[in-house]
Amino acid sequence: MSREKKLQEIATISLAEFSKKHELREQAIKVSREIIRNSANAIRAIHRNDLISAKSLIESARNQVADTKTILEDYPELYFTGYTLDAQKEYAEACFVYAVIVKQELPIPGEMQIETSSFLNGLAEGASELRRYILDSLRKEDVSRTEEFMEWMDEVYNLLVLIDFPDALTSGLRRTTDQLRGVLERTRGDLTMTLRQRRLEKLLEALEGKF
Repeated sequence: MSREKKLQEIATISLAEFSKKHELREQAIKVSREIIRNSANAIRAIHRNDLISAKSLIESARNQVADTKTILEDYPELYFTGYTLDAQKEYAEACFVYAVIVKQELPIPGEMQIETSSFLNGLAEGASELRRYILDSLRKEDVSRTEEFMEWMDEVYNLLVLIDFPDALTSGLRRTTDQLRGVLERTRGDLTMTLRQRRLEKLLEALEGKF
């Protein structure tokens, strides 16, 4: 075979391979965006106490996560990229928040068919999301589950600090854990101050009742 024909053959093979990769990558990006959208909408639905919609959206995201694995099963170099792992992280966050709110057993990465790094980062962001529930509860003067949510935040943080590996392996988990620590400290301070104020108000009311 002549040099020209050989180079042409290489060009043909290369174009075919990259065209297929590009097509699958575009499909995976589209599905990943849908996962992120469904996961975010699930959390919004949970905030509205629309748990039926939240469960349906999480189920859709679960199916889409499986779709990305199928689409990219022959191309691990495309699977282990930012858009796929970010989508898994958002899905993990929605699953965590839902499990906490409905008091459901927390799933593990293997059951969810996602990478452990995505799961742990989603856990961290989900724990941070609980701050919103605590603040909403305080505004509604309903502290029935605030301590429970704080315990979840504490326990997730205590788990994450044990995962001390390079960011290349954990997808930046150390930074996410540091962010959770800040949220945890602020939330603990807000909750403590509010509960102390409530106790003081009750004490004053009791004293006024005696006079």
